[in-house]
Amino acid sequence: MARSVHAYVRGNTASFYEWLAAAPVARQIPLGPPVWICGDCHLGNLGPLADSDGNVAIQIRDLDQTVIGNPALDLVRLGLSLETAARSSDLPGLTTVHMIEAMIGGYSRAMEQTAGPAKRSEPDVVRTVRRQALGRRWQNLARERIGDTRPNIPLGKRFWAIEADERDAIDALFEKPDIRQRVLELADLSERDHIRVVDAAYWKKGCSSLGYLRFAVLLGLRKKGSKDEHLALVDIKEALASVAPVAKGAKMPDDAAARVVEGASATSPNLGQRMIAAVLLSKPVVLRELAPQDLKLEIEQFSRREAVGAASYLAHIVGLAHARQMTPDRRASWLGQLTKAHGDLDAPSWLWRSVVDLAGAHEIGYLDHCRRLALADSSAN
Repeated sequence: MARSVHAYVRGNTASFYEWLAAAPVARQIPLGPPVWICGDCHLGNLGPLADSDGNVAIQIRDLDQTVIGNPALDLVRLGLSLETAARSSDLPGLTTVHMIEAMIGGYSRAMEQTAGPAKRSEPDVVRTVRRQALGRRWQNLARERIGDTRPNIPLGKRFWAIEADERDAIDALFEKPDIRQRVLELADLSERDHIRVVDAAYWKKGCSSLGYLRFAVLLGLRKKGSKDEHLALVDIKEALASVAPVAKGAKMPDDAAARVVEGASATSPNLGQRMIAAVLLSKPVVLRELAPQDLKLEIEQFSRREAVGAASYLAHIVGLAHARQMTPDRRASWLGQLTKAHGDLDAPSWLWRSVVDLAGAHEIGYLDHCRRLALADSSAN
């Protein structure tokens, strides 16, 4: 998180909601219809996703924090992420002003339609990633995720050896009738076909994974009577309680993994249809087959034009995730609230004020975080 304030924002979801709740502007944020929201809607959590048939669309790609909540919160978090990305690109504050305005426009248009945005509206930075996704195959995924295309997971910095009881539990998980059936369905195989765990390892994905279940599992899938085995890489991740505020009276699954899958199915169908809620070593986990086409938007540098275009487009994607859960009347009502609460450039909207207040709080938090790290390094030496 010390890499940049943008990285700090991405890795600090709990503080985001704490600081937002304490900010005076929190009372000005419109209360939208309760729908499944991302809960952690930053730039890196959107990107190309393949469905079970290999079709690719830009959707929300991480639903760990999903809850039934106020859709405005996704807009605030995306706005903050875009603002810090723009600042990291040395863009002036005027660009941020136009980005926030473009977000409202893109999101509002989503309330007027439920189909995906026209390809021509994709900014270059998004179109480039989509093209990369469409050209990717299993070899690309294997080299990127596990560093090899051979049927094993090489141990090292990212992948650690697991205990015998962990391997036994993983083997047993894929032998459970309901899990086995769902995995075979996703692979377009029948009950007569074969599935086996080829290899498994603990997957260290940053510091956030430490202390929780996170496994990379290499599956072998084979049709009955065939000698050809197809490999699939499955991410098993412990599901944790969300820090995002839940709408009053909302009814969600008590099981954290079931919550993640249900939220993903509602907001990001391409992802939701490839996820399975399960229990492993007495902990709720989400199984997700990784597809070669799944990529995140890694935008290191924005131009002014790209920044404004991306803000409109990505807010539109988030809007579609919300809109598909609403009736036409609800969409119209919510659009009316947004329009009423939305000012012009001379009278900043609730979204602008929220982003500005949170940008300041996160800048302070980021510098304090860096100072603590520097002091720790100094003490160690």
